[in-house]
Amino acid sequence: MAACLRRAAAGLLTRLQTSAPAIRTLSSSNSFSQNIPSSLWKLGRLNHVAIAVPDLEKAQSLYKDVLGAQVSETVALPEHGVYIVFVELGNTKLELLHPLGEKSPIASFLQKNKTGGMHHICIEVDDIKAAMTELKKKKIRILSEEPKIGAHGKPVIFLHPKDCHGVLVELEQA
Repeated sequence: MAACLRRAAAGLLTRLQTSAPAIRTLSSSNSFSQNIPSSLWKLGRLNHVAIAVPDLEKAQSLYKDVLGAQVSETVALPEHGVYIVFVELGNTKLELLHPLGEKSPIASFLQKNKTGGMHHICIEVDDIKAAMTELKKKKIRILSEEPKIGAHGKPVIFLHPKDCHGVLVELEQA
């Protein structure tokens, strides 16, 4: 799964950022510098990987009782149609998703993927509005007109998986 995430992230970064050759120069102080395309916003760290699960209690038990991870309480997010549980991993988190209501996007995901699976990745950005503007110019489809408040109480948007090499990408304001 880690190799799959690295390939997806590498392809996504290539697509999201303007491609320009990096030029290195060696100065008398032996320091290196790169000409990196400027942007009004920057990608930050991987916030979480979201996994849709058909049985939330079993998934919580796997991570807590079998693997020994710190697992949050279940939180209902009716505006997103999901129940969520966070699994702390030290350098990032897993977000376990379970449907809340019949119109939940997770319910339709689980109809196609009966045993569950990776639903999306979430990457932090330093300016979500600037990211939206630039991504629209680059023909990356955003699944909502405005950011919604996500599970961490911060604005989030989702990028269409067909524009991101088959990966549903959530961007969250850092």
